[in-house]
Amino acid sequence: MPTHLHDDQCYRAVQSRDSRFDGWFVTAVRTTGIYCRPSCPARTPKPQNVSFFATAAAAQQRGFRACKRCRPDASPGSPEWNVRADVVARAMRLIADGVVDRDGVRGLAARLGYSERHLSRLVTDELGAGPLSIARAQRARTARLLIETTSMTMTDIAFAAGFTSVRQFNDTVREVFDMAPSALRGVVGRRGVVGRRGVVTDAEPGSITVRLPVRMPFDSASLFAFLGVRAVPGVESWDGREYRRTLRLPHGGAIVALRPQPEFQPDSVRCTLWLTSVADLQSAVQRCRRMLDLDADPVAIDRHLGADPHLAPLVRAHPGLRAPGVVDGPELLVRGVLGQQVSVAGARTVAGRLAAVVSDEVTVAGPPDDGSPTLLFPSPEALAELDHGHFPMPTARRAALVGACTAIAEGRLAIDPGADRVELDRQLQQLRGIGPWTAQYVAMRALGDPDVFMATDLGVRHAMERLGLDGSPRAAADHAARWSPWRSYALHHLWQSPHGEQPAAAAPERTPA
Repeated sequence: MPTHLHDDQCYRAVQSRDSRFDGWFVTAVRTTGIYCRPSCPARTPKPQNVSFFATAAAAQQRGFRACKRCRPDASPGSPEWNVRADVVARAMRLIADGVVDRDGVRGLAARLGYSERHLSRLVTDELGAGPLSIARAQRARTARLLIETTSMTMTDIAFAAGFTSVRQFNDTVREVFDMAPSALRGVVGRRGVVGRRGVVTDAEPGSITVRLPVRMPFDSASLFAFLGVRAVPGVESWDGREYRRTLRLPHGGAIVALRPQPEFQPDSVRCTLWLTSVADLQSAVQRCRRMLDLDADPVAIDRHLGADPHLAPLVRAHPGLRAPGVVDGPELLVRGVLGQQVSVAGARTVAGRLAAVVSDEVTVAGPPDDGSPTLLFPSPEALAELDHGHFPMPTARRAALVGACTAIAEGRLAIDPGADRVELDRQLQQLRGIGPWTAQYVAMRALGDPDVFMATDLGVRHAMERLGLDGSPRAAADHAARWSPWRSYALHHLWQSPHGEQPAAAAPERTPA
């Protein structure tokens, strides 16, 4: 069960069919043998007939199968894994990124600094299922996505989804969905329709298109504007309707097109992927979800921040404001260093120049020749080895950038969803030219920490003064304490406010890049 919810609270959510709790937990009905999302439209079961589980894997492990009506596997993810920083939450974020499928439980445990046995015990004790079972449930979701959205053979889908054999694939799909894989493909609706099941069945040639579910409210305009103004030439693009960028994934490069749908389907984002390897589908989807902060709980965040009379007008102006993340942690660190002492536009230009010099070009079958980005963001390894004459920046900032990239390339620094926030902050601030602002920016956007507040930020100072508050760092930090545990969202509200975000002119580490 989610750590802060009890059975009676969960049952009230089921009674009211409250979609805000979709993804927080699943409801297993013992009399039918199925599990549902809280908002399932079916008749509410009696309380003595239900059990609640934090993950679908826990329900599956006890013999329950997924509801065909509400499809719990297509709900948003739990916000709990974004908020928490303990080892179980870090493990869940890494499992979602596909670490178990790629490296096994042993690789997951090594990344987190625990023994395989101890980590499995920690996860099982809290969630009712171990890392392998959780990864298995995730593979089942990926398999269903491929079955319903592509014309791939079942054999290809089995291995693309991470299964080790076709038999394992068939058995898992039957057990989880109570249907054979061929039957699942047979129930897909007519092509070209965006379905409630979370898929779009008429994708562009060579692509896979999925619907990314979102908790409402959702301020997609502010989110995509934030990404668009920072779009690095050759790596990203934003035309006011669709955001595109390249992705560096475990098995190769990819291109993604993300389009909000506020007019006819505001509770989702359309995601079209062109993949070098279809085995990267799950990782790509999860990284896009993190970048768009789609698993946040906007109702709880807005309620908490809106209780402050100074912040309330900003919250009312932008309900459902998200805290944008990134698709790659090392990339965010590079962008943070490039943004020191320059404007957002300046940092974007420098990043584009570096990409043109050192980046690989993504070659995938698919996107039309319409100016889509094709360059991968420069890797730390490439930047660490780049001749110093190619860095269009002051010597001190170049040294900071090369030093940070060298630490990543040598394996001394890891920036991914499983990183320990406190330890990473310490490691970053030990690097030359990396101070509190950059370390906080990395924690907020690369690690998804929802409780970061950059009291020394120039834009924050201007915004707080405009609200009638003392904008000095100490006073700003003291006032922001009442916004915890959602200070990252308060920070974005301040940046979003009139004159809230300003380019740094004198001190480093102040401009979001």
